[in-house]
This record gives sequence, structure tokens and C-alpha cells, in this order.
Amino acid sequence: MAPQTEIDIAPFIDHALLTPTATPDQVEQWCADADRFGFAAVCVQPAYVKLAANLLHGKPPRVCTVIGFPYGATTSAVKQFEAQDAVENGATELDVVINIGWLKAGKTNEVHREIAEIREETGLTIKAILEMALLTESEKRLAAEICMDAGAAFLKTSTGLYGGATVADIRLLKEITKDRVGIKASGGIRTAEQALELIIAGATRLGTSRGPDLIYQRGSLEKDEE
Repeated sequence: MAPQTEIDIAPFIDHALLTPTATPDQVEQWCADADRFGFAAVCVQPAYVKLAANLLHGKPPRVCTVIGFPYGATTSAVKQFEAQDAVENGATELDVVINIGWLKAGKTNEVHREIAEIREETGLTIKAILEMALLTESEKRLAAEICMDAGAAFLKTSTGLYGGATVADIRLLKEITKDRVGIKASGGIRTAEQALELIIAGATRLGTSRGPDLIYQRGSLEKDEE
């Protein structure tokens, strides 16, 4: 890992706009910011995937959306339909909330099957959202292993509803994954200092709605620069 002062955080950022009050104008702004700053992706609600895909057509940022968001408790058939619809609308990455109740009930085959089928049917990059604040350490380890085995390309810490990403959880995922898959820290990332700590701990993506603010805090751009 490069010295902290040399880390460019922009390529790590999934610029998220997942609030229920999001408007098309905000989606347009998020996509413009992602292109301007060189973010990895924008992450929008399914209803805005087609708009984001049109706005970012031919540009580097990927178009990400959420599946089974925020609770992960819709049926597998609904998640599969939602994922296929996202593909048709232009999504290139899917952040899929696992069924946490199934995990806690020991229905590990069902959790595995759901992620594996979405991965196989869509062929897209899958980031499995584990909602780690609701899991014990043994459950975190189990969820991580299941999702990696099912073909998830990233393990994502949370939706942000029940607590944000922690350095401790990122270190745990780093230990479990042994660099076999990516790690997305998500939830409560409000400062550049937090972002850097998470990257140093092992995060390879950062889910945050404050991407431009983090860049300005790093001092790499002036806020009024055009």
C-alpha cells in the first residue's frame, strides 16, 4: 500500500445516491461528478439505472444498482427479476443484499443459491451486502465464505441503515478473503481520513454519497474549480 499521502481515493469510490427522495436532477449531478472526479461507479436505485446508463454511456464510471435493498428479504424470484431488469436497463454492477434471516436460521444453501443464481444469470459483478452490524463474528465469517463460494466479486459491509463501515470489519474481511475478492466499505464514510483508514485496512471500494467532499478534503481540488 502506498504511503497515506499518496493514495488517490477517487478510483475507490462508488458514488451512491440511494435516498428515497433522489430526483433525476440529482442522478444527473452524481453521474457528472463520477465522470469528473474519476470515481469507480455511481450506485443508484433501480428506477434510475437507465438514466444513469444513458448519462455515462461511453464514460469510465460503472453503473451500479442495489438488489433486494435494503432488507434482503424479498423472494429469490423477485431478486432475480430485479437483477435481470437492471441488466436490461444498463447496469454493470449489482449490490445484492443477502437474506440475513436465512443466514441466522442456518439456511446457508438458500443464501448461496440466491447469490449464485443472480451471478450466473446476469454475468455481472456482484457485491454481496452482508449487513455486518447485525451479525456475530462467526456469522460474518460464514456469510463471507458463502458469498465468495457463490461467485460474489466483492463483499460489502452494509446498507448503511444499521451502522457504517468499521476498520475492524474491513480487517476481518481482509483476513477472511485473503485478497480473493474485493471488499467494499459502505456506510457512514464522511471524511477523507475515514476513507484512507478503510483503504489501508483493506477496502478496495468505498460506498459513499460524499465523494466530491472527500476529494476536496484531500486538497486535490478547490471546491469552486470548474
